[in-house]
This record gives sequence, C-alpha cells and structure tokens, in this order.
Amino acid sequence: MRVTSQELLARTKREIHEMTVAQVREKLEKKEPFVLVDVRELDEYAEGFIDGAIHIPRGFLELRIENAVNDRDKEIVLYCAGGNRSALAAKSLEEMGYTNVISMAGGMTGWRNAGYPAKKERMLTSEERERYSRHLRVPEVGEKGQIKILDAKVLLIGAGGLGSPAGYYLAAAGVGTMGLIDSDVVDVTNLQRQILHGTSDIGRPKVVSATETIKDLNPGVNVVTFQERLMSDNIMDIIKDYDIVVDGCDNFPTRYLVNDACVLAGKPNVHGSIYQFDGYATVFYPGKGPCYRCMYPEPPPPGMVPSCDEAGVLGVLPGVVGVIQATETLKLILGKGQPLIGRVLMYDALDMSFNTFSVRRNPACPICGDNPTVHELIDYEAFCGMPAQAAG
Repeated sequence: MRVTSQELLARTKREIHEMTVAQVREKLEKKEPFVLVDVRELDEYAEGFIDGAIHIPRGFLELRIENAVNDRDKEIVLYCAGGNRSALAAKSLEEMGYTNVISMAGGMTGWRNAGYPAKKERMLTSEERERYSRHLRVPEVGEKGQIKILDAKVLLIGAGGLGSPAGYYLAAAGVGTMGLIDSDVVDVTNLQRQILHGTSDIGRPKVVSATETIKDLNPGVNVVTFQERLMSDNIMDIIKDYDIVVDGCDNFPTRYLVNDACVLAGKPNVHGSIYQFDGYATVFYPGKGPCYRCMYPEPPPPGMVPSCDEAGVLGVLPGVVGVIQATETLKLILGKGQPLIGRVLMYDALDMSFNTFSVRRNPACPICGDNPTVHELIDYEAFCGMPAQAAG
C-alpha cells in the first residue's frame, strides 16, 4: 500500500500522543519527572532550545535514545521545529518499546510564538567539531564537555619535564587558556625529557619555545606566558585568573609555595613529582582532601633529597607522570571520574607497576587544618633552607 508523506504524517498523529506547548511548559514549571528531547538538527538547536532538553538529532534518535533513556516506561516528550518530525520520532520510539512517548504539537515555533523563553548556549564551530571529533564520540565528553575544556583556564608551573607532556596533551585536548610560568632558558640537557623544546631552542626562554610548540599543535589555545620566578609576592596575582594549577616544579620551596597559595585561593593543585625511575601524582583540592603539607608538614633537611639535576631521571618518566597530570586536569574540568583527591598514585618504571595509597587530611595541618596558623605566604626558601630552582 502506497501512501504520501502527508497521509503517513496524518495517520501517525492519530496513533501517537501529542501535548500542547502550554502543557509542556506547565510540566517544566511543576518540575515533573520526564525527559524532554530536542530532535532538530544541530544548526536549529544552536539557534535556541528549551531549557532542560537533551539534544538527539532525528537521524540518530533510534541509535542514541537507549544511552539517554534506558527506562522504557519513562515519560518522554519530543519536539522539533513544527511538530512533524517529533510525531514520526514518537511513533518510532513506540515501535522500539517505549511506552510513554509524547510529541509536542507546534514544536519550537509554537513555543516561541507563545512567548516562552528559549535558551542559547555556545556551540562548537565546524572547525572545532572536526578537530575534537574523537572527544565528541566519548559519552563522558561530548559537545558539552568539549566546550568545558575550551572554556577552561589552566596554569602550568614549569615548562620542563612534567610541564612539557602535561602542557602538550592539554593543548591537544583543547584547553582554551594555558598559562606558562618558567624563568629558565632551554639547555641541551633538557632535551632528553622536555618535549616542548628542540635543539634549535637552546638558549631561548622556555616559555617562548613552549608557546611556539603549543601553538603549532593547536593554534586555538590562548597561551599566557610569565618569564619570571614564582615567588610569594607574585603567585596570588598569577593564579587568580586560572581554574586549575598543574604543579610541575622540581624543588621544595616552590612546592610549598604553590600548595599554600592554592589553599588560600581555593584552587585545585594537580601535583606531580619524579625521581630517577619513580614518579607520583595526586590532586590537592582545598576543602575536598588533604594538601601537600598534610603529607609533608616539614621539608626535608637541605641536601637530603637530591634534585633531578643531581640524581638524574629516566627521560620517559616525566612523560608518564605528566600525562597522568593532564588526565587528572581534564577529569576535573569535565567533572567526571574519581580524581586523585586523597590518593597518591605511585609509578615504578623498573617494575612497571602502579600503586595507589590513601592520604587523609591532617586536622592539625597549619594551612588547611581545623585551626590553621598559616594565613599568608612566607619566605619559602628560608622555610626550606634552600633556593628555589627551575622546573626539571
């Protein structure tokens, strides 16, 4: 039996349930439990949508609805531009076994004509959609997650061993604004592990060569450079504009400085450290877990723990730890997974083993404890009995 599109549409509307825009509006105002699905194309959705709706284009509805709504008895309200595509979509979902599907008659046009508000959010450009296409396929990222990444501001403490892989992968992921602070210049000994720099960069400021590498990888990243030493008198002004701090430094004075500044500013601190064949990573998040001082209330005596310059480090080790730091940073941006808050991930390259142990917040911690005694930044070189160095 042959039917025209209009005949098919008319028959479909007789067989499904429809709801007026006013009824949908009332359900939203009463906060009734139902799922609102916008089945229009992306360009239509970008022009404005009903707040609270999830977007599944009509062409992908049958393929994606089960991920969005796995309860087939859940009430689902579909809408399109005028109510026709949503009617056909409702019939299709009923055939899939969904028992409570409704099409909003009049669609988005009727919604707007009734004077009801439409929400408009930032959408990815076609270039961004192509560049980050593999992210968009990951349910935990998707378009909304990628926009979060693009809007994020991350500060890298050091453009050296840890800052190089962390910065490189964060740039590749699309972190919109990346701050780089490092006072050092590129040395030939850096090239064994610091992948943001090359032989032609020897003698150049690290923040300059790092910026060029990052911009070549992803021109869309806004790189803000600070070619200066991080000190008590400048750190608060620097970190205030960033959401997350990634600590890739190689000395105790800077670690305590970054920790205390992040606690005072309420900024998450994605921390990493490396030594010969060993590395560890953790996340210090004020108010959610311990800080660096909870683990190490006092710095070790000067000279007891050698730096990378003194003890050496396997060149690939910072690559592993730095990528872990980048991963933790992206998890914080996306709000997904279980960050390493209150946990330390230990990596042994010789055994090729990863181990995790828990760390509790210390109620007696002088800066994040119940009765803190540290309320401002101090002279950390004097505190540690050693000068701060560039990140390794």
